[in-house]
This record gives sequence, C-alpha cells and structure tokens, in this order.
Amino acid sequence: MTANSLIGQRWEVMHAALDERQRRLLVAVEAKVLGRGGITAVAVATGVSRSTIMAGLNEIEAMQTNKAAQQEPAALSTRTRRVGAGRKSASVKDETLVADLLALVDPVTRGDPQSALRWTCKSLRALADELKARGHSVSHVVVGQLLKLQGYSLQANAKVIEGNQSPDRNAQFEHINATVTAAMAANQPVISVDTKKKELVGAYKNSGQEWLPSGEPVQVKVHDFIDPELGRANPYGVYDIGADEAWVSVGTDHDTSAFAVQTIRRWWFSMGRQRYPHARQLLITADGGGSNGHRVRLWKLELSRLASDTGLEIQVCHFPPGTSKWNKIEHRLFSFITMNWRGRPLISHEVIVNLIASTKTRSGLKVRAELDNAEYPKGLVVSDDDFAAIKLERNDFHGDWNYRIRPG
Repeated sequence: MTANSLIGQRWEVMHAALDERQRRLLVAVEAKVLGRGGITAVAVATGVSRSTIMAGLNEIEAMQTNKAAQQEPAALSTRTRRVGAGRKSASVKDETLVADLLALVDPVTRGDPQSALRWTCKSLRALADELKARGHSVSHVVVGQLLKLQGYSLQANAKVIEGNQSPDRNAQFEHINATVTAAMAANQPVISVDTKKKELVGAYKNSGQEWLPSGEPVQVKVHDFIDPELGRANPYGVYDIGADEAWVSVGTDHDTSAFAVQTIRRWWFSMGRQRYPHARQLLITADGGGSNGHRVRLWKLELSRLASDTGLEIQVCHFPPGTSKWNKIEHRLFSFITMNWRGRPLISHEVIVNLIASTKTRSGLKVRAELDNAEYPKGLVVSDDDFAAIKLERNDFHGDWNYRIRPG
C-alpha cells in the first residue's frame, strides 16, 4: 500500500472529527513527515489546498520555535484562524444590508403601504426576496442570523391591552376588594358570576390532548359547522369565593339576563341556602357586559325578582370595562373546566354537564352542574314602570357599577 493511499485513508477517518485548525495541522504533519514533495503528495491524497498545508507547516514551525525559546504560544491558543481571517460577514461586505433589513421589520416602517411586505407574511424567505429586489445578495439563513444579532426573535402576540381604561379602574378594584372582604368577614355569601365561552355540541375537535393508545386518536368532524339539532351549549357559572364551590347551568337556549339570574337562583336554593342559613345579603361580582352587564335593565329586573324570592338584599359590584380576566370565576373555575375536558369532543349536553361536574382542584374545588332546557327569548323590553319599581340604590362611588337591590 502506497504512502499516498495511507494518508488518504487516515484523512477519511479523522477529518470529520477535527476542527479547521486540527485538520490543517494534520495534513501539515503528514507533509512534514514525507519531506520533499510532501505538500504535493498530501494535497493529492486529501484534496486540501497547498496553501492550507503550507499554513499548517508555518504554525508547526512557530510552535516549535516557541517551545525552543520556552515561550507560551499565546497567539495560537485555541483559535482555528488568525484574527481577521475567514470569509467576511455579509453585513461587512454590504454596508447597507442591515439598515435595509431593519427598515423592513421595523414596527413603524413595515406598515408603509408602498412596501412589498405590507400585506404578506414577514418570513425569512420573504425578507430575503425583498432584500434581493433592493440589490442585496443574501440568503434567508443569513437574514435570520442578522436579525438575531440585532436582538430580534420570533414573537407571538401578547394579550396585554385591556382597551380604553377608566380613570377609576384602580379605585373600582379597591372598592370591590374592600366590599368583598367586609362581606366575607360578616359570613355573608360572595359569588363571582359569568358566562363561559359557548361551545359547539357534537363530534368536534376540542383543543388539548389526553392519553390514548398510540395511533388511536378520537375521530371528529373535519369542519366545525353547527349541528342544527344539538346547537350550542351556554355554560353560566356561579363561583362561591369563600367556600370554593361552584354551580354551572348548561343552557340550551339564549344567554340572557333571565338565564343568568335563574342560574344564581338555582345555586342559592341548591347550595347557597344550606351553607349560609343566616345570610341577609348576597354580594355578586360580575363583568360589565354580556347578560350580566351593568347597563342591562333586564339584569336588574331579574335580580329584584330574585331578591323577593330569597328575601336577600343583593349587592352588585361590576368590574370596569376591559378587565373581565380579573373576575375570580375566570381563573378559579372556568380555567379548570377547560383543562378537565381538554382533548375530549363535547358530543352532547350530558357529556358537557358530566365533565363540568367532575372538575376538581388540589385546593378542594367542588362543582355541581345541571342542564337547563328552558327557553330564554332574546329582545325582552323592560318598561319604564317596571324598571322604576325596582328598589335600586346606587352607591355614591360609581353608582352605575356598584348598587344594591332590596326585596320588593
């Protein structure tokens, strides 16, 4: 076997495991061992250029010189190339590349109607194509590297904007906190109410995953077209803040104020009355809109009827507009219901009721759920006379958000 063949075999075995500097030194050692004509022979056997082999020989000579002089080869250390060696970066060769790239992704200028990317996805390939149209020679890989060097990364939308904030936003939160604290200290019931997201009933995809045998997912419909027979489910919840208990009515008709108050009524006579036998008032915290909105006349009329049925003075505190996520029921009940039924098609109202009722938490949450098949027509108008008959007392602070309704 010839020397060139052996060199070639060693190169094939070793070069993939070495970095650039180590490969350079390897071929240089082979050439040095061969002596005269070694550079040519190694270049032919390995395919490495003569200039690279000569650079390796110079490094070996420098190391031997430093060793003879008992000096540390500090300049060589662990670098694979000398300072400034290697291909120049795209941003160095093209001085305007970075500026043009940042102009395309800048939050202000990217909305320019004249930009080719105004109505397209700002993918790396789309950015690279736009830069090429402006005279830059750049790949999508380099675009990604440049963006990272400039402090950019892939970002999702963040839900933090709460809409127009009332100047009394914080004051209302403080008022709710003080009112709830006082009611609970007096052992009076405090509930948080709201409507959960309406759900399609049927074999539809439900977000999330659950453990199943591999390769055997539950099969559901491809399209989420509403089933005219099953319709939608309207879960309205009542969360007892002090007891960590909840009641959920799953409605099959419209989500109206009558449905909302009927759910509160069912909670009181099924759960609340037994827990609070000496209650004199009921404090309700609710969002500012929807079926329990502070501007909805029917909501107040139905609450007055509830007050008469129960003999309780009903006090209501609404959260300011755009702050519904702070309502206790959202993160102490609804979030756990969603986790409990994740990945399970809600194929019937009965399935929805059972999944809600089986929701539990480590803190001891207990949930009761029932189906409400009653009809709750929309568009009911509350006359001025009926509204005037409500024993409504508005609080001095934001009477539109905070009020009491006494039994008739």
